[in-house]
Amino acid sequence: MHNFFEALTNINFPFLRNAVLAGFLSSVLFGILGSVVTVRRIGSLAGAVSHAVLGGIGMALYLSATSVPGFPPIAGALIFAVLSSVIIAFVSMKAKQREDTVISAIWVIGMSLGLLFMAKTPGYADPSTWLFGNILLISDMDLISLAALDVIVLFLTWRYYAQIEASSFDAEFARTRGVPVDRIFFLLLGITAIAIVLLQTFVGIVMVIAMLTLPSGCAGVFSRSLAGMMFSSCLFAALFSVCGLVSGWFFDLPVGAMTVIIAGVVFLAFSAAKAIKK
Repeated sequence: MHNFFEALTNINFPFLRNAVLAGFLSSVLFGILGSVVTVRRIGSLAGAVSHAVLGGIGMALYLSATSVPGFPPIAGALIFAVLSSVIIAFVSMKAKQREDTVISAIWVIGMSLGLLFMAKTPGYADPSTWLFGNILLISDMDLISLAALDVIVLFLTWRYYAQIEASSFDAEFARTRGVPVDRIFFLLLGITAIAIVLLQTFVGIVMVIAMLTLPSGCAGVFSRSLAGMMFSSCLFAALFSVCGLVSGWFFDLPVGAMTVIIAGVVFLAFSAAKAIKK
């Protein structure tokens, strides 16, 4: 622990300070978006988008190595994330009975395409970096992107909080009151897709869905409103991020995995305590 804080103040370890800042910036997205995802019970939708992103990353790596030099992986990830979120949102609203099947199809097709593209990419493309992430490799540009998305999400949440709350808890009633439920749903999935692409640098594609649900799950144990859940979830996400970073540094283990394990243990403990209390 002592060595961690010494390294944090050492000018020779700027990547560690970037990692801490990324943890705090990510906690805003995990907390706010995760709360809405949890309340609306669309965790499987977000999971499908997060795993489909691997297809875009694989495509970008293949094109960059063969025909489009310099094609950035984040661009391919954004294309697949937005495309998959649009398909899922459309099916969810127009063909509810097929929603689970489409979600599963996008989930596995996206991952499979990513692995196929990487297998055909000249040289060696290691999918583990994208699957499990590495917050210690986050750059200044990543921090700027996270901060910009934080500002957008905070503004939209403040501006449309009443509509978000109404459509999250009772979509049919909100629709009768003139709330644009479908537009809010599309916007939510679109922003979540973009956030997933940025956040996969932190915990990776496989585990980003856990951080979208576990902090909000912990906050939901004692929160009595969506706003309270968002605030508490942000605090939990920040706490888990810092604890994961410190423990990963101390035990020389992957930070993303440690973060999710800590979040999962705390969530299970909260759930068990609530069950015992009842």
